[in-house]
Amino acid sequence: MNDDLTNGSVSWESPSNIAIVKYWGKHGFQYPNNASISLTLSNAVTRTTINYRPKKEDGEVSIDFSFEGTNNAAFQVKIEKYLALLAKQYLPFITGFHLEIDSRNTFPHSSGIASSASSMSALALGLCDIEAMIAGIPYNTQQFLAKASTLARIGSGSASRSVYPHAAMWGKHPDIAGSSDEFAIGVEERLHPVFKSFHDDILIISADKKSVSSTAGHALMEDNPYSDSRYRQANDRTRQLYDILSGGDVDAFGKLAEDEALTLHALMMCSDPSYILMEEGSLSAIKAVRSFRAETKLPLYFTLDAGPNIHLLYPDEIKDSVAGFVDNELRSLCSDGTILKDHVGNGPKKTG
Repeated sequence: MNDDLTNGSVSWESPSNIAIVKYWGKHGFQYPNNASISLTLSNAVTRTTINYRPKKEDGEVSIDFSFEGTNNAAFQVKIEKYLALLAKQYLPFITGFHLEIDSRNTFPHSSGIASSASSMSALALGLCDIEAMIAGIPYNTQQFLAKASTLARIGSGSASRSVYPHAAMWGKHPDIAGSSDEFAIGVEERLHPVFKSFHDDILIISADKKSVSSTAGHALMEDNPYSDSRYRQANDRTRQLYDILSGGDVDAFGKLAEDEALTLHALMMCSDPSYILMEEGSLSAIKAVRSFRAETKLPLYFTLDAGPNIHLLYPDEIKDSVAGFVDNELRSLCSDGTILKDHVGNGPKKTG
């Protein structure tokens, strides 16, 4: 251990991501039942600061956790369990330190914008950073991101994809070299420039906490009568999207994105018990987007995560036309008129 670096602070900012091919259903130690591909966002981020100092007695996890500047008992318990697991298998240094963790979001928590993806990836990146500093052994970028992705995955599956810029894939796929259930891989190198310019306007149809958590939704896939065919479909679509992203076919991308979003919510409706996370405003927005596209022939598409909020996906070249449509036709459907303007981004960054 490097005695000069046993006390300090790190800060990381990590974005949410929007899955285009959805991960829904898992097994074992937080492994996906199908591969998935996402776009990394830019403005919807979690900012996490970890202050660390050595403690006299090793052996137990010791933390103070705050969310948005306020102590949160429920989150603290979750993070303690997560860190205890990491300490046993991945990061033994954790039990030798007291950690003060402060986490802040730029977007509503638990409303279907993958807040767990940004928060757990930011935390994982910070922990990997501390490990590197106290050990005095720097990672190369590939090793660092692979380990951070692995640790993030253990906290939240979708978080594994947030550590990479522009786009990422998670889940073992027989046709894609380097793919793994353990960690995500970046696919930005094969991304056509048009997708690097993509916008994601997030319509906050509801900022309320979801009625059914993603964890519960994943569990319900075990008995879903369509689960096996869904996993085959998702892996087929992953292969398709992998090629679409390099070829730059925006219309093929948009069709696949919408099909995946509706499939995800159909699976929820087919679960036992069934549930519906879309709201009336979600359906109204979907209908309006389809009408706009039919009338203008412009490539504006939608997707949803596991919640009611609509992500509008489109290339930069049509941003002015979309802006007028969104303000005139869609803003009234949003809670307090809230729309989060986002775009494909460069991934996490160290901020302190």
